[in-house]
Amino acid sequence: MTIDTRSLGFGSGERAVYAADPWATRGRLVPEGSSLTRSEFQRDRDRIVHTTAFRRLKHKTQVFIGVDGDHYRTRLTHTIEVAQIARALARALKLDEDLAEGVALVHDFGHTPFGHTGEDALHECLQPYGGFDHNAQSLRIVTKLERRYAEFDGINLTWESLEGLVKHNGPLVDKIGAGTRGPVPQPILDYCELNDLELSSFASLEAQVAAIADDIAYNTHDIDDGLRSGYLTFEMLEDVPFLAAMMQEVRAKYPHLEPARFANEIMRRQITHMVEDVIGVAQDRLSLLKPQSATDVRQADHVIATFSPDMMETDRAIKKLLFSRIYRHPDIMEIRAGAARIVTDLFHAYMADPSQMQSHYWVSHIAGLSEAAKARHVGDYLAGMTDTYALKAHRRMFDHTPDLG
Repeated sequence: MTIDTRSLGFGSGERAVYAADPWATRGRLVPEGSSLTRSEFQRDRDRIVHTTAFRRLKHKTQVFIGVDGDHYRTRLTHTIEVAQIARALARALKLDEDLAEGVALVHDFGHTPFGHTGEDALHECLQPYGGFDHNAQSLRIVTKLERRYAEFDGINLTWESLEGLVKHNGPLVDKIGAGTRGPVPQPILDYCELNDLELSSFASLEAQVAAIADDIAYNTHDIDDGLRSGYLTFEMLEDVPFLAAMMQEVRAKYPHLEPARFANEIMRRQITHMVEDVIGVAQDRLSLLKPQSATDVRQADHVIATFSPDMMETDRAIKKLLFSRIYRHPDIMEIRAGAARIVTDLFHAYMADPSQMQSHYWVSHIAGLSEAAKARHVGDYLAGMTDTYALKAHRRMFDHTPDLG
């Protein structure tokens, strides 16, 4: 993929015409005065970083549950890596870096303890009441569940940040309102009744670069963590031609490199190649589309920030490797089964006796709720837990807690 380096925005401070404009934001659900020192998207990013939900990410699983070791990625370190890549892409494409970074920082707020395992378990528990979706939960957190301000629930983000949170992976409905990836979670539909996020259009280019940055980050760091854990070997990486070529390049340049440095050199090259690929594709698509505003980006009939066909094939090959060697490894599946049991046990225990939640707010606000509302309330409480808190709660309430070590 060829990149036009003349049009890159490195350090220029120039914003492209198709970038989101913080001075022309569609505003906040609850109107507020402007800041003398920060743009509206800077304020959003800062609010995201100061939330309880952001701090909790440090003890939430990415792939390897935290008790496995201190050096594995957590949901927080993953989020920081995504934000770094998103900001780099935004700068290269002359976008609003603060909006791109904010969407990256908030995109995983709704994840449960124990990663996707916890999400699947909580979805099963909440299936009779509409199920659970971590993206919808992220929206609930920033519009309802965070309690920091005197005048509103949530953190009152701008329309653009909320749009990016909800639609960073593309439109949720087609032009006739049918779900593009199944039914739209009810919390998202409910919020759109108050503040229409235009679910049938693409999100801003800032949100798109945050989404592809997520893929780049976890494709890379899951390999790194896999090598560290022993579930992956350099020999296994040879099955992916893209990775094999980079290993050959590193071996040729550094024939006696120790394994840890060798792995890092591979990861560095992987990120660089993927970032440059996305920039090249985006430049090509922008040159054809010729958008004159962020609205033109939203109204396009295709994503702009994505991989080339060759890199898409590499992306699929890497994901296949990760699923077969790590995510579905018998040892990991056994740990996942234990984690799912913890989440399921806690849900049913709190439904049977809400006082077990041991929080005045959560207990006092459950009285008088319908069964469905009660289940959602318990789901909110559970989804907010860290791995460590969930383990502690389970050990307090049950005679035996699965060993996740």
